[in-house]
Amino acid sequence: MNEKIEYPIRINRYLYINNICSRREADRMIEKGQIYINNKKAVLGQKVEEGDEVTLSGHARKKVGNYIYYAVNKPRGIESHGVGTDSEDIISKLELSEKVSVVGRLDKDSSGLLLLTNDGRIVDKMLNPKYDHQKEYVVKVDKDLKESFKRKMESGVDIEGYMTKPTKVTVTDKRLFRIILTEGKKHQIRRMLAALGYTTIKLKRVRIMNILLGKLKEGEYRKLTDAEKNTLLKSLDII
Repeated sequence: MNEKIEYPIRINRYLYINNICSRREADRMIEKGQIYINNKKAVLGQKVEEGDEVTLSGHARKKVGNYIYYAVNKPRGIESHGVGTDSEDIISKLELSEKVSVVGRLDKDSSGLLLLTNDGRIVDKMLNPKYDHQKEYVVKVDKDLKESFKRKMESGVDIEGYMTKPTKVTVTDKRLFRIILTEGKKHQIRRMLAALGYTTIKLKRVRIMNILLGKLKEGEYRKLTDAEKNTLLKSLDII
C-alpha cells in the first residue's frame, strides 16, 4: 500500500495498511482474541503506538495467508450477488467449498468475467474509480453504429446528470464494439448507450485488469495462476 503510518493508529487500520487483512476481517479476529499488542489480546478500537509489537495467533496467520482467487464466466440470467429472491446467484450455483465473495458485479442480463475471493484487501482497491483499474467489455447493440459513436463514447456521456470518465472504444463490426472502463456506475454501459439512442443486445466482460476471460466457458471457473495473482496483487500495491 505504501501508505505512511501515523501513530497512534487503530489496530484494524494498522493491519489493513500493513496488508495483513481488511479492517472488517481484523475486527473479526480481534473479537476472537487472535490479535495481540505487546503480547496482550487486542480489543476493538484499541490504538497501536509507535514501537508496539503487533502479532497474530497461529490460527490467524494461517487464515490470512490462505487467500483464494477464482475467475468465473457468469452466464446471462444468473445474478452475480444474492438478492434475497428466488433468483439464483453465481456463488450458490457453483457450490464452492470455500467461502468467497464476488468482487464487483455484473447485472443479470450481462455475462462474462467475475472474480471470487476471500481476500478483503483487494475489494476497495479494485473497485474504487480513483485507482483507474481497467475492465474491458464486448458489446452488441440493436442498430448500426454511427460515425460519431466512438468519439462520443470515448469523450464521456451524460447519464442522468453524471458525466462518465473517458473510455477507450474499438469498433469491431457494424453493431459490435469493445470498451475499456475505469469506473463502474450501475448499468453504466447500458445507460451510456441508451443516452446515445442505442439498446444493448449483449454485454460480456472479457477482462479485469490483467485477468482475462479467455476460453473459459459459461458457468465454468478456474483458480488464478500464480503469475496472475502476483501481477494482480502487485498492481494493487499489496505485495
